[in-house]
Amino acid sequence: MKLLYHITNLPPKIQGTEASLQELNILRRHFGGDLIHLNPNDQSPIYLPRLLFGFHQLKRIRTAEATIDAHHLYNADPFPFPIARWLRKPVIYSVSSGVRPKRPNIHYFNSLAAVTVSDQRSFDQMTAWGSRNCFLVRHGIDTKDFSVTVLPFEGIFKIMVGSAPWTMGQFATKGVDALLTALQKAPWLHLIFLWRGVLFEEIVERVWRMGLEKQVEIINQRVDVNTVLARVHASIALVTDPAIIKAYPHSLIESLAAGKPILLSRSIPMADYVEQHSCGQLIDNATPEAILAAIEALIQDYQGIQQAVVQRGAGDFSHQAMIDSFETVYESVLNHG
Repeated sequence: MKLLYHITNLPPKIQGTEASLQELNILRRHFGGDLIHLNPNDQSPIYLPRLLFGFHQLKRIRTAEATIDAHHLYNADPFPFPIARWLRKPVIYSVSSGVRPKRPNIHYFNSLAAVTVSDQRSFDQMTAWGSRNCFLVRHGIDTKDFSVTVLPFEGIFKIMVGSAPWTMGQFATKGVDALLTALQKAPWLHLIFLWRGVLFEEIVERVWRMGLEKQVEIINQRVDVNTVLARVHASIALVTDPAIIKAYPHSLIESLAAGKPILLSRSIPMADYVEQHSCGQLIDNATPEAILAAIEALIQDYQGIQQAVVQRGAGDFSHQAMIDSFETVYESVLNHG
């Protein structure tokens, strides 16, 4: 089988820092296939809305369709891109974030060859809405790149923060502002932010304005995440809207692979997994008070939770399991094409 892969995100400022692109590259290495960026706004002199994504690439797509079996499109939320209706080969649409409570255009998605979601919540919701072609495919990483390093707690608790904001508004909706405010109330708490070349000056200015430069480290380059995780006790991901983050954030999966507990908003679908396997703490609201309460609860039972993380590992999120699941989807589509 031969696929043509599509992604709606802009190319990352720092290569290797965008999770969906990492997954697509894993699939491309295994199955082969080229990648097309459908978002025209890295080149367009004016902002173009999502309804127009991909049309600037239509000639290239038409040429590729002569030699491919299907298209595989990656996007964060279930948005009905018109470009998919112009494609002449079957379309597999992967929704990488948790779906919102608002019902999407199910008729559009039922017209595609297949839709994949990465968490049980989203699968159940799409099915309840009437989706007839939905598959559950968990996110996957190359877990062999991670090793367990135990870091003693000696008065300073260190947390890694991934999933950096793409927009100014996401400083609030991804809990960055709340985290920085929490730091001001907890001198025993230190953060390491993994940044990705976007709004770097803004985060630096906020840290200095709030007097937190001794409690915050910002890494604004591609880095071996395993070496960062060796220096922290836990990782955290916060959102007010599950559609703006992957259902299973890569930074949290990587944390589990390195034996480090995780903290995350209950609205993120991965929270169900954390609750089931006791591998972290859930945060109901992205407020400084709720964040500190969850961190303090984690510290109180840190040894027990970390042991649960080490015993469980991240085998549920291996890249091979993801490849096998997508192969099942591809074969289903091509066998019914």
